[in-house]
Formats: sequence, structure tokens, C-alpha cells
Amino acid sequence: MQPWIEIKDASKKIDDFQLGPVSLAIEPGTITALVGNNGSGKSTLLKLIMNLANLDGGEINVFGKSVNGKDESWKRHITFQPQNSVGWNAYTGEDLKRLIAPLYTKWDEALFEHMIKLFDIPLDKRFGKLSPGQQQKLSLSLALPRSTEILILDEPTASLDIPSKKLFMDLLVDWMEKEDCAVILTTHQADDLRKLADYLFLMKDGRTVGQYEKDMLAAGFRRYWLKEMPAMPVPGELSRSGNELISDNPDATEQFFTQHENNVIDDKALELEEIISLLLK
Repeated sequence: MQPWIEIKDASKKIDDFQLGPVSLAIEPGTITALVGNNGSGKSTLLKLIMNLANLDGGEINVFGKSVNGKDESWKRHITFQPQNSVGWNAYTGEDLKRLIAPLYTKWDEALFEHMIKLFDIPLDKRFGKLSPGQQQKLSLSLALPRSTEILILDEPTASLDIPSKKLFMDLLVDWMEKEDCAVILTTHQADDLRKLADYLFLMKDGRTVGQYEKDMLAAGFRRYWLKEMPAMPVPGELSRSGNELISDNPDATEQFFTQHENNVIDDKALELEEIISLLLK
């Protein structure tokens, strides 16, 4: 299947920060989470996709069209919700809806009204007078109903309370099931990753750590407690401490334990956030 977004060796230098080269493909029907430490370049990469910053090298294509080319028709098929909505403060929610909705031929008014009611958003107040949580809820309520093929969300659950996070994640899952679309999001929230992501694209200090299928990644790491730690290195061994060993190749590790008759007291899969922390070290 042809990717909807193709990023090939994209690079950008900002002051003393170097992003890339980064390569990534986004296919329809998937949710890809960009994950990394603060300052890893996630938001910069999103801006490059939207042509809000100029590439220093490489190329980015959306639906086969270069994002920095003369043909900007691809923009009709993509929604970008940044962390901060610049220029919205003077407008009410009703004003923003009247400005945004006509720009999108598949605007879903029913979904907009449902989200406004669900999140209890006052549409008559200026955006700048809303709390950070209310601003985020309104921003999301103006993003999903655009019904574009590609949805890009930069920290979508930031500032949301726990009940609102769950409501939004449920809405996004339902929306994905109804539409032929692709989602890219950045997040530091482990719950977002567990509930939403199909793929994780890990970044650290501007460089790519790797792209992983979430469920396979979660199944690929395991912690073992041993009666006695082997003196020799164990296949798949990432670390050991006392009688505890962590492996990123459980099959090879367990085969070794069987062959050498090592007594395993207990074993357990690692949590996803712990795996990410290990990969980002």
C-alpha cells in the first residue's frame, strides 16, 4: 500500500539543534505516535510535514506531492492541531467554527455538536478567556469534525483532566473505525500510547531511535528473577542486577535457561513506558 506521507532523509538545523536525517512512512488506517525526550524534534518534524518550516535536506511528500512544491492541494486533506493555537484568543468558539467549518467539504456538524456537549464547552466565551483545559477541548472539537484523511495532533491530551482524556481517546478510536484515515500524534502520556498507537516512532536529541509496531515491541521485552544468576552473558540480556535480568529476546533467553538448567523463580513482561525508557537511554 502506498504511504500517504513519505519522509525521506528530512533534516533541519535550528541554532545548535540538528534534526535528522529522519525517514518515516505513514500508511492509511494507522495511528503513529512520535515519542521522545523534550527537545527531541517531534514538533519540528510536524512543522516540516506541514511546510511551516523549510527543509534543509531530504524531502517530504503528502499524497505524492512535495510539501514545499507549488501544488498545495494536499493541504485540503490534512488537519494539523499544534500545541498552541496562535491568533485564536480574540475569537469565541462560535466565531472559530464559522471560520473553520466552510473550509472543509466533509465538515461533520453532528460530531462537532456532540463534542461540544460532551466536553461542556462554552461557545460564547473568547478562546483567550478559557482555561487551558477548555482551550484544548475546543481545539480538538474543531479538529476531528474536519474529517480529513490525515490528522496530526501535537500533544492532544495535554491539559486535559483524566475523564476528558478517556472521552477523547474513545472518540478518536470511534472516528478511526468510521473513516479511512491516518493519524500522527506526539505524546508523553503512556495511556495514549497503550490505547491509541499502532506504531511508535522513537526520537532522541534530533535523531531516530527506531520505528516499532507497538504490540510486537511490548511482547519483545521480559524481566526474569533467577535463583542464581549465570556467570556467562545470556542471549538477549539487556541488563542484570542481583537476581534480576531483563531481556529483549525472550525466546533466546528462555532457551538458554532451559539448556543450562537455570532456575527461573518468576518472569513478567515490561510495561510499555519502561521499554521506551530503555530504548531512549
